[in-house]
Amino acid sequence: MNYPIYMDYNATTPCHPAVLEEMVPYFTEHFGNPSSGQHPYGWVAEEAVENAREQVASLIGASAGEIVFTSGATEAINLALRGAVARLRSKGNHLITFATEHKAVLDTLKTLESQGCSLTILPSQPDGSVSLDLLERSITSDTVLIAGMLANNETGYLHPIRKMATVARERGIVFFTDAVQAVGKVPVDVRDLGVDMLALSSHKMYGPKGVGALYLRKNKGGVGLEPQITGGGQEIGRRSGTLNVPGIVGLGKASEIAQQGMDAELMRLMQLRDSLEHALLKIDGAQRNGSVDSRLPHVSNISFRGIPGKQFLLRINKKLAVSSGSACSSISDKPSHVLLAMGLDSQTAIATLRLSLGRGSTLTDVKQAICYIREAHNQLNERSPAEH
Repeated sequence: MNYPIYMDYNATTPCHPAVLEEMVPYFTEHFGNPSSGQHPYGWVAEEAVENAREQVASLIGASAGEIVFTSGATEAINLALRGAVARLRSKGNHLITFATEHKAVLDTLKTLESQGCSLTILPSQPDGSVSLDLLERSITSDTVLIAGMLANNETGYLHPIRKMATVARERGIVFFTDAVQAVGKVPVDVRDLGVDMLALSSHKMYGPKGVGALYLRKNKGGVGLEPQITGGGQEIGRRSGTLNVPGIVGLGKASEIAQQGMDAELMRLMQLRDSLEHALLKIDGAQRNGSVDSRLPHVSNISFRGIPGKQFLLRINKKLAVSSGSACSSISDKPSHVLLAMGLDSQTAIATLRLSLGRGSTLTDVKQAICYIREAHNQLNERSPAEH
């Protein structure tokens, strides 16, 4: 099959060859269950899991005992939010989050709201930022948890999580961050950020799908969680179920690789992204969405006013694999809730490209992408309004 040029690295990344190589023996030779503590098969598997736990912890500046393995970021988010709220109910039931959060966070919090919690969703400013003053004014005596993402999956905007977490900590409120798009792409240190819980995903950083992790702060009392999956008591009782050893080994190796040469890769991708944006923003009706200064180095979100968005994306995707928003919401024809929250109208939000670059992206790819996008835009722009 002739695949289009891939520029959707925020949706998923290819498994790094070294990650796959590290995983293979744990499907075949070292196939033991890490809970089988009576024989070598279980010992080898358990050792591999604990080594991966150290690797993941090292990537985010945590200790190994603060890492809980899950089936992915969505489960980690659910475990964090549902589990913490269940433990905090005696202290209060008010939760705060932001309108541009991922659906995994928003939908989970809305479910908790339907079960009796009080939920405040704070609005976004046009650049995707949120008002810290409004956050502080929204806190009540019943506020027990604040959820704010580190990096937006659609615009790449990097939120001032350190400041938000400080606001929460000073008031004794638990702070959770969805760091899925940031971990492995930019330096992330949980101690520096001051967060209580953090979710990350393997397949967003060249590891396998089906595995993720939750950082759960232990020092100074830590955060208590009510387990959401019960049965065998794995992960110190926080998440039952036989561990996905090959996947966990892959996540560990991906974490190790991510630390190697991160700064150089960050600069390389930033240069490619800037070249891409410089050319695309010359197209009539093009506008960049989100902050210019505080964002991920590999993500560009550009809208094209005055053209039919669905037709635009259909034409482009024949030669260029991009998305118009979150991969998790692509099955819907609705415009991105993130862009709507930032003030874009529905038509413009649909006529938007999220271009995310990665390890496989080259300058040649960028030049070809520019040509494809210009061509598709020109073809649609030449049509009369009636034909639109």
